[in-house]
Amino acid sequence: MIQSAQVASKFTLFTHHAKTFPDLVTALRNSMLRAGVFKDEKTAEEQVVQVLNFDIHLVKDFRGRRYIERVTECIPVEEKNEYTFNHRKEKTLEGKIDKFMDNATYYFTKSTNRELFKYQNILEYHDGTYVLTNKISDKNIQEMRTNMDESDVEAFDKFLEDNWGVKPKKCNDEETEEVPKKRRGRAKKTN
Repeated sequence: MIQSAQVASKFTLFTHHAKTFPDLVTALRNSMLRAGVFKDEKTAEEQVVQVLNFDIHLVKDFRGRRYIERVTECIPVEEKNEYTFNHRKEKTLEGKIDKFMDNATYYFTKSTNRELFKYQNILEYHDGTYVLTNKISDKNIQEMRTNMDESDVEAFDKFLEDNWGVKPKKCNDEETEEVPKKRRGRAKKTN
């Protein structure tokens, strides 16, 4: 499932029984390790996180009624090179060693406690109603817009502005706002 989600389609749907989003990531990672696809936990978890965009968590209450309890977005944490080269500016050996130790401490912290993802609930069910809790990440907004037709993009943009005060940047293939709406999507006739 993880492999096909990486290359074979625009989206992948599947069911799971994890109670929390971190539990879902852990269960999928462990399944990949058990299947022998990966031998390293971090690498397996990175692969899982790259394909999990949203988790729609359903629950069944004591009356037998099913509903969406929450929609959670997975946000992969991009690795950044935050090492400094300030040791070159240091005049003393002690200063150079201090800068080296800062970089070494950062390296070992990054190697041992690396955070691979963050997650946030976008929508939650509270007291019989759905409540928007956090804005969808810019990356997912752009990817979602890319896969919509013009009327869906307009409705989605209105939703974003009304609920989160967001005006997304135009996609490369979209015309600018100065173009009249009646001309959008039509080829210009030339004689």
